[in-house]
Amino acid sequence: MRVCFSILTLFFSVLTLAQNTITGSVTDDKNQPIPGANVKVAGSASGASSGFDGKFTLKTNSQFPFTLEVSMMGYSSRSLKINSKDQKVEVVLVEQSTSLNEIVVSASRAPERILESPVTIERMGVKEVKNTTAPSFYEGLENLKDVHFNTSSFNFKSVNTRGFATIGNTRFMQLVDGMDNASPALNFAVGNLLGISDLDVASVEVLPGASSALYGANAFNGIMFMNSRSPFAKEGLSTYFKYGQTTQDVAGTNNYFDLGIRAAKKFTDHFAAKANFSYMEATEWMANDRRSLTPGGIGHEVNRNYDGLNIYGDEVSTFIPNVGQVSRTGYAEKELTDGKINSAKFDASIHIRPWVNGDSKFAKNIEIIGQYKVGIGNTLYQGANRYALKNFFMDQIKLEVKGDNFFARIYRSGEDAGDSYNLGFAAWNVNREAKSDKAWFTDYGTAYVLSSTLLGLPADQADKRARAFADYNTPFEIPLTPNGNPRLVPGTATFNQALTKVLANSDLNVGAKLVDRSRIHHGDLNYNFKDVIKFAEIQVGGSARRYTMNSAGSIFTDKLDEPITYDEYGVYTQIQKKIHDERVKVTASVRYDKSQNFSGNISPRLSVSYAGGKDKQHNFRASYQTGFRNPTTQDQYIGLNIGPLVLIGSAPDNLDRYSETIKLNANPGFATVTGRDAYTRSFTATSVTVFRQSLNPADLKVADVSLVKPERVQAFEVGYRSIFKEISFDLNAYYNIYNDFISSSNVVTPLYGDVRTNLPTAISALQNADVRLFQVYTNSKKQVTSLGVGIGVNRKIGKFNLSASYNYSDFKYDDSLDPDFEAGFNTPKHRAKASFGGENILKGFGFNVNARYNSKYLWESTMIDAYVPENYVYDAQVNTAIPVLKSVIKIGGTNLFGKDYIQVPGAGMIGKQYYISWTINP
Repeated sequence: MRVCFSILTLFFSVLTLAQNTITGSVTDDKNQPIPGANVKVAGSASGASSGFDGKFTLKTNSQFPFTLEVSMMGYSSRSLKINSKDQKVEVVLVEQSTSLNEIVVSASRAPERILESPVTIERMGVKEVKNTTAPSFYEGLENLKDVHFNTSSFNFKSVNTRGFATIGNTRFMQLVDGMDNASPALNFAVGNLLGISDLDVASVEVLPGASSALYGANAFNGIMFMNSRSPFAKEGLSTYFKYGQTTQDVAGTNNYFDLGIRAAKKFTDHFAAKANFSYMEATEWMANDRRSLTPGGIGHEVNRNYDGLNIYGDEVSTFIPNVGQVSRTGYAEKELTDGKINSAKFDASIHIRPWVNGDSKFAKNIEIIGQYKVGIGNTLYQGANRYALKNFFMDQIKLEVKGDNFFARIYRSGEDAGDSYNLGFAAWNVNREAKSDKAWFTDYGTAYVLSSTLLGLPADQADKRARAFADYNTPFEIPLTPNGNPRLVPGTATFNQALTKVLANSDLNVGAKLVDRSRIHHGDLNYNFKDVIKFAEIQVGGSARRYTMNSAGSIFTDKLDEPITYDEYGVYTQIQKKIHDERVKVTASVRYDKSQNFSGNISPRLSVSYAGGKDKQHNFRASYQTGFRNPTTQDQYIGLNIGPLVLIGSAPDNLDRYSETIKLNANPGFATVTGRDAYTRSFTATSVTVFRQSLNPADLKVADVSLVKPERVQAFEVGYRSIFKEISFDLNAYYNIYNDFISSSNVVTPLYGDVRTNLPTAISALQNADVRLFQVYTNSKKQVTSLGVGIGVNRKIGKFNLSASYNYSDFKYDDSLDPDFEAGFNTPKHRAKASFGGENILKGFGFNVNARYNSKYLWESTMIDAYVPENYVYDAQVNTAIPVLKSVIKIGGTNLFGKDYIQVPGAGMIGKQYYISWTINP
C-alpha cells in the first residue's frame, strides 16, 4: 500500500503547463447530463471526458479555430467548431436505438461498426457496466448472448463461448490492454485476478469463434479484449464501495465487501498518468458434494471403498485379501480450507505523447505507454483435483508505442503460487501424519478379519469395528496393538499443526504445497498501410513469445535453478477492400505460426459481408477461417506424481527427464520406469480393467500413444444483422470441424516384461500389481464437429430497453471409434437470456432485470463426469444518480428467486448475493 500511495503522490506532484482551456457540457435530448462522454480535438490527441454532471474541461495547445468531436457509446456522435475559449459549448447527443452502431476494433484490428463486422462479436461498454445486474462488470459478461460461464469459485469464473471448455479454458484467450493475462504455467486466465477494475473499464469485446488468423495460437474457440480508460480522456478521482451478503446452504450467510479507487491526471497534452487499486473479500461457495466416485452408496457406513467427490484422502485405497477394496477415511473440503477468499489488484501507467502538437500527422498521434499490473488473491481452482490458490500472485509489466496505424508492445507476465496447495494431497498427508497407509490398512485388515472370524460379526459391523480401530485405535475385545496414532480430528491443535506442516512442504509424498514461478516474455507489432496504400486496407504484424517454466520439479520436469524454456513466433497479413458503393466488404488474412516443438501452422481467414437496404441497415456475412491450439505447457512438460497416477507431458525432451524407482511386490527388488515407458510400452487402462475381470490376454490392448501435436479447427460461419427503426436483430450460425483434438489418456505400464515382445512376463506384472498408472497427452485420431445458432433481438420502447437471446449448441463424435476419448463439450444445448430495464426513468432513476436459462447438459472432466441440471437464474438492480454528490447508488441481487445451483460438478453450488454500491465520479 505504501508503494501505491507513493506512486499516486508522484503523479499529482507534477506541475501543469499553461494551455488553452475549453469548458462545456454534454447532455442527452432530454437535457439529462451524460457522464463519461469523450471530448476530443479533431486531428489531435488532446481530449477529455465529461464528469458526472456532464460538464467537461479540455486543455489544448491547438490554435483557434478547431473542431471538437464528442462521442459516447450508445449515442450518435457530434462535431462542432470552436472559435475561441470564451465560446459557450453545449453538446446534445441523441441516444441510439441499437448497439449495432457501436465501434469495435478486435474483429478486424481496425475500427468498424458492429453492424459491419465480418464475424460475430459481443460488446460491453461504460453504459452496460453501469447497468449490469451483477456485482461487477466481469460477472456481468454472463449476460452477453454468446457467453456461458463455468464457475469454480466465488471469484474464479471461466468464460466459455463455443464449447469444449473446463475451468481451465485453454481454448479461449483473455487480453487486457493487449496483454494476455493467462497464467504462464496454467495457460488460462484466473478469472479477473489480473484484469481491470470496474472504474477503469472502457470496453469489453468478445469474439466467440476462432481468431487464430489474427491473434495466433489459442485464439481457438474465442478471444476477449478488455480495454481500460485513457487518462488523457478520463481524468480525476473516482471510487466505489460495495457491501453485501452471500447466502449458500453449505456456507451460510456471510459478508461481501469490495472497494476500488482510480486516480488519473492529464498534466499536459504530452503527459498523463493513472493508477487503480481494488480489493474484494468474501466467503467461498463451499463444495460439499458427497456422491461416491466408486461403485456403492454414500459414506463408509454403506461403502467400505467410499470415495466422496468433495471428501479428500479417501482416494487412497487398496485391496485387502478376504476383505475387498477398502479406502481410508477422508476429510471434507471445509475442514481443509477456511473458505475465506479475497482479491487485490493494482496497476499504474504513464502515457506520453511526445509530438502531439507537431505538424506531422503520423507523429502527433504517437503515444508511449509504460504500465505495471499486479494481482494477488485466494480462490479455488478445479482440475484433476481441487486446488486452494492462496496468496496466488501474478504481475505484468509492459512498454508500448502506438499510433493511429501501428502499435508495438513488449511485456512480461510472471506468477508465484504463493501458499497454494492441492486439497487431495493435503488430506492424504495429514492422514499419514497420524498413521502411514501401510499401517492403517494393516490395522483395518487385522481388525476386520478378527471381527468376522473370531467374533462372528456380519460384514457391515466388522467393517465399522475395523474402521474405528484403524482410525482411532478404539480398544478391541481381542488384544491388538495399533500401528500408529489415532486419526487427527479437524479443529484440534494437533490437526492444525499437521495441516500447517503438510501445506509448507512441496514434496507431494509428505506435503501438498504448489511451487511455481513461471514467466512469459511476449512481443507484438502491427502496421496498417491505410495512409500509404489506397487500393485496400492492408495490415501486417507478428508476435513472439518465450515460456520459462520454473516449478523446482513440483509440477514440471524442471530442476531447481534449471527452468525449462521454449519459444513460439508468428507473422500475419490482412487485406480488406470495400466495393460496390462500399456495400460489399471482403477481408482476407493469413498467419504463419511456429512453435519450437512442432511444425509450423498456417491459418487463413476469408470473410465477405454485404450491406443491403437504402441505409445499408441489413448486413449479411459469411466467413471461413481456421484455427489451431498449441499444446499447453503442461501437455508438453508436466511430470507430476499425484499418487495413484503420474501425469507425463509428451515433449520429446520431457520423456526421459521423468523417472521413478518403485519397489516390486512379487520379488524383492526395485524397477525404474520413465516417461518414455508410458508412451511406448503400456496397455490402455480400459483394456487392463477388462482383463482383470476376464483374465483373457486377448482383451489387453497395447496403448498406441503418439506424441501430442497442435489441434486444428475449420470454422464456417454465416450471419445477419439489421436495424428496423427501434429494433435490432443479430443472427449467427456456425459449424466447426476439429482434427487432432488434444486429449489425455490413462495407460498402465508393467514394471517388467514387454507389452509387445514379452507379453507373458508383462501379464505377470499385471497380476502382481507391479505396474505404474500414467496419464499421457495425445491427440484423438477421429474428427469432432460442433454446430450452433445464436439469435439476439433488442427493442427500445420509450425509455425502456428490452432484449432477448437464444443459443443452440451441440457436437458430434462417434465414441465407439475411441472409447477412451472424452470430448468435454461442457455446454448446454439450449440457452436463453432476457433483459429489461432503462436509464433515467424518473430523473436519474434506473433499473435492470436479467433472466438466464440453460438446459441440462453433460460435464466431462478429469475429476468427474456428471450432469448439470437445467437452471433458471434471475438478477436485478435499481440505481439512482445523486448529482450533488457526483454519485450513483445501486442496490442489486443475483439468483433472487432460485435455489443454490451448480455450473461445475465438484465445485461449490452458487447461492444468492445481495449488494449495495456507491460509486463516486463514475
